[in-house]
Amino acid sequence: MTVTLNGYIDVPLDRLAAVETALVDHIRLTRAEPGCLTFDVTPHPSVPGRFEVFETFVDQAAFDNHQTRTAQSPWAEVTKGIARNYTITR
Repeated sequence: MTVTLNGYIDVPLDRLAAVETALVDHIRLTRAEPGCLTFDVTPHPSVPGRFEVFETFVDQAAFDNHQTRTAQSPWAEVTKGIARNYTITR
C-alpha cells in the first residue's frame, strides 16, 4: 500500500536562501531512494517562503526509511524548527 505525504513547509524569509540551497540535494537524494515514486517540493505561487510538498512511496517501509535518512541529513539541520503542515495517507 502506497504512502503519500501532501502539504507544505513555511520557511522564514531570513532562512530562505539556505533552505533553497539545501533543497536541491534533498530532492536529488530522495528521488534516488528505493521506493520513492514521487517527490516534488515547489514554491507556492503566492505565499512567500511556502513550499508545497507532495511525495509518494511504494509502502510504509520505504516511507519510514526516507524519514530515518532525512532525520540525519543536512536538510534536517537546515530546516530544524521550521513549521510544517502535512497530511499522510495510506
